[in-house]
Amino acid sequence: MSVGLIGTVLLQIHWFREAIQLELNSFDGKVYEALNKVEERLSLKEKKSSIDMLELPKFLQEEVDVFMQESDAVRRNVFKSMDALIDSSYKNESFKNLLNPVDDTWRNRIRNLEMSEQARSRSPIENRVNPKNLTIILDQELKNHGIDLEFQHGVFSNKDKSFVVLNDAYTVGAIDQDFSKGPTDAYSLEEKTLYGSPYQVELFRSDGSESPGLLKVHFPFKNSLIWQNLIPILISTILFTLLILFCFSYTVHVIFRQKKVSEMKTDFINNMTHEFKTPIATISLAADSITSPIVRNDEKKVNRFADIIKQENKRMLSQVEKVLQMALIDKKDFQLKLTQVDMHKVIDQAVEHANLQISKRGGVIRKFLTAELSDIEGDHTHLANIISNLLDNANKYSPEVPEISVHTRNVNGGIEVIIEDKGIGMSKEARKHIFDKFYRVHTGNLHDVKGFGLGLSYVKAITDAHSGNINVSSELGKGSSFILYFPSKHKHSAA
Repeated sequence: MSVGLIGTVLLQIHWFREAIQLELNSFDGKVYEALNKVEERLSLKEKKSSIDMLELPKFLQEEVDVFMQESDAVRRNVFKSMDALIDSSYKNESFKNLLNPVDDTWRNRIRNLEMSEQARSRSPIENRVNPKNLTIILDQELKNHGIDLEFQHGVFSNKDKSFVVLNDAYTVGAIDQDFSKGPTDAYSLEEKTLYGSPYQVELFRSDGSESPGLLKVHFPFKNSLIWQNLIPILISTILFTLLILFCFSYTVHVIFRQKKVSEMKTDFINNMTHEFKTPIATISLAADSITSPIVRNDEKKVNRFADIIKQENKRMLSQVEKVLQMALIDKKDFQLKLTQVDMHKVIDQAVEHANLQISKRGGVIRKFLTAELSDIEGDHTHLANIISNLLDNANKYSPEVPEISVHTRNVNGGIEVIIEDKGIGMSKEARKHIFDKFYRVHTGNLHDVKGFGLGLSYVKAITDAHSGNINVSSELGKGSSFILYFPSKHKHSAA
């Protein structure tokens, strides 16, 4: 399972890295498409301005508009074709009137257009680019391609080996800058950044010779856009991975919890077997004795063995009732018989009952019943049982002479009952589980302490049913203190 989990997490990481690379490739593609479009618009704008100056007739204007978008070599062929078209048209009488406006002057203007374009291609690139127009066109094309980011841009002259335009202005002293060997400390950070940018396009490529310069663009916040687009994928990946980790952790938790429950149930069965084995053996021995001819004729012995059978049977019945009672409490299938109960009287009865066992060991129970208001609304039988259980535990888990004290005091409109002992105490780990069913403080299936591990879970269930609460303070080797709180008025009529 661990290998599968690690593999799934690694696969998620691999997919996310692939998504980042795809997003980067998509961004690069959009930038290059936008730059090519910018170059195309700059070239067409330059050619259109030249043609507009000729003031050609409409029918020639349309033809020239189409062919001026072609390469330099194609345009030269166009000019020659136009010369031939004009010469042949003059020889044809049907076209003579139509072409009458086109004379040698127009042919000279068209030839001058070609020569002016050739001259412009040899002109410095800073004379052919308007920084503000370039900024506007670049911003438009980037946004048209889905890139709405702050950017820096510059025009790099291949002739001067320097930037002649930075953003929307011409550079000062650009002619003295030489990037032929790469940027040095003399250049600005912006120039160094632009020079190293991979995003560039050759300008005026249709000149037919080497491009006069490069348009370079840098995006300072490119990563922010990439991550912005990847946030949904990242969030879904993280959530999916966390879900897998949660499911894995929960599964492991359930496995260990079930293992713990299984161990506690096994311990419960072992303890229950031991608890029932002793009275059954005693009853069997007493029954055999009664059937013996020697005992059968002795009425005193018969009565004594009958009393033993009765007591052991009562003991077994008590244990069975305790298990059945916990089953009912688990199902919430029991009703509290609510009456006005004096907790001091309940404590007195429980102490009197427990004193018999504790005094046999030389122990003592001290009472400090200081609560002025001791009446609460509750079930007398269950309340007596939980006090008796706590006193019984205090006795059982005191290996030496038991020293137990019971305190009461009024707190928050109710009564607080504190039962303290100086027994073996509990570890921090044990305190986490003492109210779990079948849990016992000792480990393994040793039977040095009797019981099923149901006593404290029963105490908590009954305390909760009375709208109260129970807390424990304990230190290993120094004893334990159980603090129960009951409100004067019960909030619910049933548990």
